[in-house]
Parts: sequence; C-alpha cells; structure tokens
Amino acid sequence: MSSDAAPAARPVVTGIGVLSACGHGLDPLVTAVGYGKAGFSTVSRFDVARRRVRRAALLPDPPPLAEALLTVLGDACRQADPSGAGSGTNLGTTPLLLALHSDLRTAGVAARVGAGAAEQWGLPGVTRVYTGACVAAGTAVADAAALVRAGRHPRVLVAAGHLVEPGVFAAFDAGRALARDGELRPFSSGRSGMLLGDAAVAVLVEAESAAEARGAQVLARLAGWGRSGDAHHVCRPVPDGGGMARAAEAALARAGVDAAEVGYVNANGTGSPLADRAEAAALRRVFGDRTDTLPVSSTKAVHGHALEASALLELVVTIGALRRGLLPVNAGYLGPDPDCRLDLVLDGPREAAPRYALSLNSAFGGANTALLVAA
Repeated sequence: MSSDAAPAARPVVTGIGVLSACGHGLDPLVTAVGYGKAGFSTVSRFDVARRRVRRAALLPDPPPLAEALLTVLGDACRQADPSGAGSGTNLGTTPLLLALHSDLRTAGVAARVGAGAAEQWGLPGVTRVYTGACVAAGTAVADAAALVRAGRHPRVLVAAGHLVEPGVFAAFDAGRALARDGELRPFSSGRSGMLLGDAAVAVLVEAESAAEARGAQVLARLAGWGRSGDAHHVCRPVPDGGGMARAAEAALARAGVDAAEVGYVNANGTGSPLADRAEAAALRRVFGDRTDTLPVSSTKAVHGHALEASALLELVVTIGALRRGLLPVNAGYLGPDPDCRLDLVLDGPREAAPRYALSLNSAFGGANTALLVAA
C-alpha cells in the first residue's frame, strides 16, 4: 500500500542566542557548566535584607527583559544565516513562540518583543505566549518542532526570558523553596532547595532540508519531545516519578530511539529534596539498571533556575555540551543520597560524545517536558 503523504520533516536547531549569569553567548555558559563554576552571588539588584536567602545567579547589568530577548533573537538569527547578516533566513512569516513569567508586565514585554521583531526581521509579531511555569519553554520547543515536522512552517523561532525580580524572589523565599545555605545541590545529601537565575534565550528551529538548502549549519537535531501531567499535587511531584517518566518515554517513542542509546541526561534537578528524589525514581523507571552508568547532571547548579526560561536554557546547554564533547558537572555536591542513586558527573567535566541526550523539566502542577537531542 502506497501513500502520497510527504515524509515528516526533521526539526533541527540552526541558531542559538543566550544571555545568562555566565555571560553573553553559548561558549561561556558551556564552559561554566562543564567545569561546575557556579554563578551565584549576593543579590544587589534589590533589597534582600529581610530575606532568608540572599543569593541568585544574575546578569551584572541586565537590560530590560524585552531588550534582552531581542538581543538573543538577533544572535540566533545571525548564526542561522550563512551570510552572517541575519537576514538571509527569510523570516517574514516565521512564527515566534515566547515563554515568559505570567504577571502584570507579561503583555507589555510580549508587545515590545513583537514590535522589535517586526521592525528588525519583518516578523508578524509574537505568535503565542507560553506562561506554563517551569515547562513553558519546553512546551514552546515541542510545539515548534511539531510545526516543523508536520510541514506547517519551514522554521519557527522560540524565545524565553526571566530576570530575577523582587516579587518572585520574595515569594520563593517565603515559601521556603530557596536553598538555605545559598548553594543549589542537585541530588546531593544536604540539599535544601533551589536558587533563581537570569536568562534570555532564543533558538531557530527549522526543517533539516530547509537548512541544507540555505547552506546553514545544523547545531543539533530535535529527535523527540514528550509532555505529561501527573496531577498529583499543586507543587509536589508524584513520588514514584511516573509523570516525568511518561514524558521521557514519549520523547523516546516519538524519535524511535531505544533508552539504551541515550548517553547523557540534563536533569531538572532543582535541589528540592522531594523533587530530586522523584526524578531519580523517574530515571530508573525509564532506564532500569542502566541508570547506574548513565551520566546525569543538573546544570541549574551553575546557572540557577530561570523558571519559564529554564527548559530553553538547558536545551542550549545540552546542545553546547554535545558539540564540545564535555558533559557538565553536577555542581554543589556534598555526598550521596541513597534515594538518588545516579551516575552523577562530579569533580570535573566528563569527556564523552553521546549520540543522544535528554533534557528534562518539570513544573508546579505536575507538568513535565522531555526534549531528546541528537548530536
């Protein structure tokens, strides 16, 4: 039986732009996570004298969020353009998917980004805003990859941003979600929570055939993506890791990749006692006994938790690590937790060239995303 349906396009990443506490661009970020050089310092951007925790990973002199997002969008567009001008990617009808924290400023930031994108690259504006907590950017990437794979668009821009500000910082501090000792220690004994971080990130996702036709360099392939909701608790993950495991399994199934082919996991790893334990359980559900020898780390221990921007920040970190052949260090580690039996990358970067890597994220409300990257 024959079919006239066109074969599915293969979504790839051809452009990356990133600002983080580690610097401007992907190289300083990959170096920092590769060697476990945490970017946390005492917050001076606003008054934290009355806070229990006073540290975060911050850009030294951050521009307004909309300006930061337009900067990284420009970086991604220029990298994706073989001429280096940022205009040869024919962006006029390209959708722009934007992940932001939901507050009274969200609409204004999206409008300014849309206006700037229209002026600079002729885009029709922001197509959709994602505010789904810490999986917002992962959901946007999954949608972008699906649009490209289905042939609905040859390319899609995805951007995400979060700058640490007093209100959100105070809320997490009051909720006792921040690490009391000022260090984010994923999967470690003695861990006590997360620390926040700045990030603005953009990627251009496009069909591999379109990239080849333009002579653009393919940085990585988005082989698979998965999403799930465990509906267990408003802020606690299901203890057996079932929700995150389903997202990871969906990503592998979509890619047609066996779990044994995955050579690195950039874990969600927030440093929360309950969340890290559930994630370790999820990894064991997906990878079985191979979990004992599967390299895992959480790069949040270096760049902090960027909330809605986290999944995109960690995706580009994963791409950079695969391209450099150095797996990031799980920084802040004090010692083993018997409930988190993982092959953590410790002490220094691990040289490796895995074919596939998995980047995981989860959010309050039981939402989970998994992005499978092919080198």
